[in-house]
Amino acid sequence: MRVKLQELVIEMVQREIPLNLAKREFENAFLREVISRHGGNCSAAARQLGMHRNTLSKKIGQQSDVLRYHKMSCPDALTDPVA
Repeated sequence: MRVKLQELVIEMVQREIPLNLAKREFENAFLREVISRHGGNCSAAARQLGMHRNTLSKKIGQQSDVLRYHKMSCPDALTDPVA
Protein backbone atom coordinates (compact mmCIF):
# COMPACT_ATOMS: atom_id res chain seq x y z
CA MET A 1 0.00 0.00 0.00
CA ARG A 2 2.81 2.39 0.82
CA VAL A 3 4.29 1.90 -2.63
CA LYS A 4 0.99 2.82 -4.30
CA LEU A 5 0.64 5.85 -2.06
CA GLN A 6 4.21 6.93 -2.79
CA GLU A 7 3.57 6.60 -6.54
CA LEU A 8 0.46 8.75 -6.20
CA VAL A 9 2.38 11.37 -4.21
CA ILE A 10 5.12 11.46 -6.85
CA GLU A 11 2.54 11.94 -9.60
CA MET A 12 0.78 14.75 -7.71
CA VAL A 13 4.08 16.52 -7.02
CA GLN A 14 5.07 16.22 -10.67
CA ARG A 15 1.73 17.77 -11.65
CA GLU A 16 2.33 20.54 -9.09
CA ILE A 17 -0.87 19.78 -7.18
CA PRO A 18 -1.06 22.07 -4.11
CA LEU A 19 -0.97 20.30 -0.73
CA ASN A 20 -4.41 21.57 0.32
CA LEU A 21 -5.96 20.14 -2.86
CA ALA A 22 -4.13 16.83 -2.40
CA LYS A 23 -5.42 16.55 1.18
CA ARG A 24 -8.96 17.41 0.12
CA GLU A 25 -8.89 14.82 -2.67
CA PHE A 26 -7.54 12.13 -0.32
CA GLU A 27 -10.18 12.84 2.32
CA ASN A 28 -12.89 12.95 -0.33
CA ALA A 29 -11.86 9.56 -1.75
CA PHE A 30 -11.51 8.07 1.73
CA LEU A 31 -14.98 9.24 2.80
CA ARG A 32 -16.54 7.96 -0.44
CA GLU A 33 -15.00 4.54 0.08
CA VAL A 34 -16.06 4.20 3.73
CA ILE A 35 -19.60 5.44 3.03
CA SER A 36 -19.85 3.11 0.04
CA ARG A 37 -18.71 0.10 2.08
CA HIS A 38 -21.50 0.84 4.54
CA GLY A 39 -24.14 1.13 1.83
CA GLY A 40 -24.65 4.84 2.45
CA ASN A 41 -25.19 4.37 6.19
CA CYS A 42 -23.43 7.40 7.64
CA SER A 43 -23.86 6.28 11.24
CA ALA A 44 -21.94 3.07 10.55
CA ALA A 45 -19.38 4.94 8.43
CA ALA A 46 -18.85 7.50 11.18
CA ARG A 47 -18.30 4.75 13.75
CA GLN A 48 -15.62 3.19 11.55
CA LEU A 49 -14.00 6.61 11.05
CA GLY A 50 -14.03 7.28 14.80
CA MET A 51 -16.09 10.42 14.54
CA HIS A 52 -19.59 11.57 15.38
CA ARG A 53 -22.07 11.19 12.53
CA ASN A 54 -22.81 14.92 12.66
CA THR A 55 -19.11 15.59 12.07
CA LEU A 56 -19.21 13.27 9.07
CA SER A 57 -22.34 15.04 7.86
CA LYS A 58 -20.53 18.39 8.06
CA LYS A 59 -17.56 17.01 6.15
CA ILE A 60 -19.92 15.65 3.52
CA GLY A 61 -21.60 19.05 3.32
CA GLN A 62 -18.22 20.69 2.77
CA GLN A 63 -17.49 18.13 0.06
CA SER A 64 -20.98 17.76 -1.35
CA ASP A 65 -19.70 15.84 -4.36
CA VAL A 66 -18.88 12.89 -2.07
CA LEU A 67 -22.49 11.79 -1.97
CA ARG A 68 -23.50 13.02 -5.41
CA TYR A 69 -20.66 11.03 -6.96
CA HIS A 70 -22.00 7.80 -5.52
CA LYS A 71 -25.66 8.85 -5.68
CA MET A 72 -25.94 8.22 -1.94
CA SER A 73 -27.48 10.07 0.90
CA CYS A 74 -27.12 9.96 4.64
CA PRO A 75 -30.58 10.98 5.80
CA ASP A 76 -29.91 9.91 9.38
CA ALA A 77 -26.94 12.27 9.61
CA LEU A 78 -28.44 15.13 7.66
CA THR A 79 -31.88 15.32 9.25
CA ASP A 80 -31.39 14.15 12.83
CA PRO A 81 -29.24 16.65 14.76
CA VAL A 82 -29.21 14.50 17.90
CA ALA A 83 -26.85 11.55 17.95
